[in-house]
Amino acid sequence: MNEWYNTLTKPPLTPPASYFPVAWGILYTLMTIAFFVILSKPHSQDKYIAVNLFLFQLVLNFTWSYVFFEMKSISLGLLDVIFLLILLIFTVIYFFKLSKLAGILLIPYLLQVIFALYLNLGFLILN
Repeated sequence: MNEWYNTLTKPPLTPPASYFPVAWGILYTLMTIAFFVILSKPHSQDKYIAVNLFLFQLVLNFTWSYVFFEMKSISLGLLDVIFLLILLIFTVIYFFKLSKLAGILLIPYLLQVIFALYLNLGFLILN
């Protein structure tokens, strides 16, 4: 984290900083497994869409940290996480179309992104 973040008023249910590396380590592991399950599927239009959705949402995932912590833009962070959530919902749908296992593996990530949306909105309202 950084000094700027420590000055922000935190929304209720904000976890301690130690939560994030553990949670995201688990989530990235599940995401990687799900992605490899999809990559192992035969070529199809659905696979092409699923892979591209996954990669685009991953870019937004990585972008959020830069926007929020480096640019110190809570509002752009919120916009990023909204688009991330939308793309992730479509990603989960396509993953489920190709593999029930891959879709299930993304559910914890989907829940975390919903939680991130709540937190980001809370930061925007409180700060």
